[in-house]
Amino acid sequence: MNSPVKNLTETPEHLLLADDSGAGGLIGYRSFDAGDGIAACTLRLGPQHMNRLGVLHGGIVAMLLDNASGLAVRKFSRDKETPAVTVSMTVNYIAAGKAEEVTATARITGGGRALKFADAQLHDQDGKLLATASGAFKLLER
Repeated sequence: MNSPVKNLTETPEHLLLADDSGAGGLIGYRSFDAGDGIAACTLRLGPQHMNRLGVLHGGIVAMLLDNASGLAVRKFSRDKETPAVTVSMTVNYIAAGKAEEVTATARITGGGRALKFADAQLHDQDGKLLATASGAFKLLER
């Protein structure tokens, strides 16, 4: 994941059902399968997403990275989609988000049968890296 996902076509078949979550509805991000084992979510920024300094709020940055990572684990860990929850996540804030749109991308980096590890990146629409994250996610049996 050295470069952000660019020129995405968000057709309905690429959107994941996670868009139906309360968090997604409240914040306004859209989640999708970006191909090649990468899950992603994108957010068009508005004033409601900014902190007092006029840049993207760090909590929203963390939420987008967590969402993309969780979707990667949920979608790509097993033959069928499997629910997953975040066990731990570390976020590294690299640059302030002042763009019109940001995209978080994530992929699984390892793990076993019940616990997976994922790395994520958040870029603006120009490809500028804003933040990274790494986390552990527990797969839930239905």
